[in-house]
Parts: sequence; C-alpha cells; structure tokens
Amino acid sequence: MPVRFLGTMSLAILLAGPALAATSAPVKPLTKTEKNIETLGTGVAIAMPLVAGGISYFKHDRVGIAQLTVETVLTVGTAYALKNIVRERRPNGADFQSFPSDTTALSASGSSYLWGRYGWQYGLPAFFATQFVSYSRVQAKQHHWYDTLSSSAIAAGYGYVLTTPFKRKYNIDTSMEASPGGAMIHMSYNF
Repeated sequence: MPVRFLGTMSLAILLAGPALAATSAPVKPLTKTEKNIETLGTGVAIAMPLVAGGISYFKHDRVGIAQLTVETVLTVGTAYALKNIVRERRPNGADFQSFPSDTTALSASGSSYLWGRYGWQYGLPAFFATQFVSYSRVQAKQHHWYDTLSSSAIAAGYGYVLTTPFKRKYNIDTSMEASPGGAMIHMSYNF
C-alpha cells in the first residue's frame, strides 16, 4: 500500500511539477531603464515590417509587399508554433514560452526582407535594429540569446527562399564600386 501511495504521489508531482515550478519562481521586476529598453525594443519590432512595407509601397513594389506579407506570416507563425511545441523556460521563470522569440521574429522578418529585396543599403540598418530588439528581449529576461538567434535564423531562411531582388520597371541595374584611382559605375540591362 505505501508503495502504491508513493507511486501515485510521484506521478502527481511529476505531472504537476512544471506547473508548480512556473508559479513558484518569483519574477524579479525590471528597473525603469530595463523596462524602457524592453518597450522600445517591442516598438521597433512592430515598426520594422511596417517600415519595410512603407519602403515597398513608395517604390511601387506590389510584388515586394506580397513577399513581405508571406515572409512575415510564415516567420511569426513558425516562431509561434515552435513556442507552443518546445518547452523552454524563460530566464525570469515566468513560463515555458521562451523558445523562440516571436518579437524578434517579427522584427527579423522585416530586416531579412529589406536585405534580400533592396540590398545591404536597406538591410544593414534594419539588421542593427533587429539586433537591438534581440538585446532588449534578452536584457528583459524574456528570452535567452539562442531564442533570439533562432528567430533571426528562421526569418533569414524564409527571406532567402521567398524574397527576390527588386528590379526596376525598365530592368536596369546599376552599381558603383570604389577603385584605387576613383570609382567605377556599372550599368546593365536585363532583356
């Protein structure tokens, strides 16, 4: 009889353990500066796909807007699905929804789209904005560094597969390169 009781108690603790652990760990409140950084990071994450869509809109790039929409939905959807499948505890101990960061995924979808569609001139500043979002999530103890890195990798993968380089209406590509004696301009026309 005592063995059966201990077995039942062990099973109950095993099943209820994660729920008890999630509620028993105290969540340390953020300082005012940390909270401001987290809030700013969330704002940048929301703004990134909106800015990317605005750039595409002003370039009259309807195909790009469609690519951005599909990439963002797939990136955030994949992050959300993994978040509900993988049980990774947040650094602050609040719950088991740490892996991957859906906030970083939202920002990274916009930055990977801008890099793939319009080149490094648009992608590099967007990349640094996404890195700030990642930093804000880690410093707020909402995610581990590898949670944000995986979100960026998911976005980069979808960006690589779905995003095509932007071609002007007349299919003329231009580039400029530095040379020892000055600069070289390269122009090409795609038939």
